[in-house]
Amino acid sequence: MSTGSMDAGDFAAWIGRTAERVSADAERLTRLDAAIGDGDHGLNLDRGFRAAVEALPGDVPPGKVLIAAGRAIVSKTGGASGPLYGTALRRAGKVFGDAADVDAAALGAALRAALEGVQDLGKAAEGDKTMVDALAPAVAAYEAALADGSDLAGCARAAADAAAKGADDTVPMRARKGRASYLGERSEGHMDPGASSTALVLEALADIAESPDAGGSDAAGEG
Repeated sequence: MSTGSMDAGDFAAWIGRTAERVSADAERLTRLDAAIGDGDHGLNLDRGFRAAVEALPGDVPPGKVLIAAGRAIVSKTGGASGPLYGTALRRAGKVFGDAADVDAAALGAALRAALEGVQDLGKAAEGDKTMVDALAPAVAAYEAALADGSDLAGCARAAADAAAKGADDTVPMRARKGRASYLGERSEGHMDPGASSTALVLEALADIAESPDAGGSDAAGEG
């Protein structure tokens, strides 16, 4: 990404790309959840991000794009994932205020705020076999890449790669939070569905950040 920033159109495109990825993977996410949860994660999240795309406002700054998406997800997504993803997006959006463009440092601060929001709500720590096991290493990798001088696209790619690894790393873990924790050792050997969907969200962010149109497109509302 040449500009090192993202505008409202880019954030709308991020939500849209996430919706596409979640929809394409909804059955896999649901199968993961069926193994250690209540079997509706993919379907719920698919419904939630579809609603988020429909709720995207036009002609508003990036912060309000994410806040609107978060509200829609909370209202349309069942289970624990709706409040968690909704909180993450709203906390991230509030970091931006009314800024029209978001640079790499601001996006890093927003991702940190999203993680803190998820942990405040869910009370989960790394190692509990939850979405935090993908989001926390993603934020850490983003911040490390930023400190090393990477531009926004490089930071986002580092976060996506770390999230994917974090999701993979949940497979041998024993769940300590949520419905999966009731299974004890039987929760081992399965990827956490929330960590897996978090990896999709971060991969979608990297897709958009790496787009040659990022940082100045007029794609607000693009889905």
